Amino acid sequence: MRSPILLTILAIVALSLAEDAPEKDKKTEETTTEAKATEAKVTEGKEGKEAGGKETEEKYTDRFDSLNVDEIVANRRLLVPYLRCVLEKGRCTPEGKELKLHVKDAMQTACKKCTDKQKAGARKVVNHIRDNEPIYWEELTNKFDPKGEYKPIYEPFLAGKDPQK
Repeated sequence: MRSPILLTILAIVALSLAEDAPEKDKKTEETTTEAKATEAKVTEGKEGKEAGGKETEEKYTDRFDSLNVDEIVANRRLLVPYLRCVLEKGRCTPEGKELKLHVKDAMQTACKKCTDKQKAGARKVVNHIRDNEPIYWEELTNKFDPKGEYKPIYEPFLAGKDPQK
């Protein structure tokens, strides 16, 4: 599908336009902050207990689960901007910003808050980066796990083994 590409292109255009208008950035930032606060309240409402009294887990937003991960890993021109965003070396799309917010936590917890689709996508993307983009993989691990202390957590996850709950 072409819609994720179109979304990415639109986000890049929007970000470049926003840089040209600093006053608009302040308004956008306020709106984003308000949206995050609202999302946090919704997430808090979903946490706790389900109707049957069973504990529920907090999950990352599934807002971008429709993103075509196969298309991104197959096209380096799509993948590299996400990597540069997460490494704080380039602009971020809305998807990239969301990814950047959660990448360290996901690495440290073996993607505990990920949906099943996010887990599958994370494995696919990270294994692709590790196998095909070794320089970016080294930069990511240096940034998010410089001492290698989380390697025993994320390596089994990347191998397809979910930790016991």
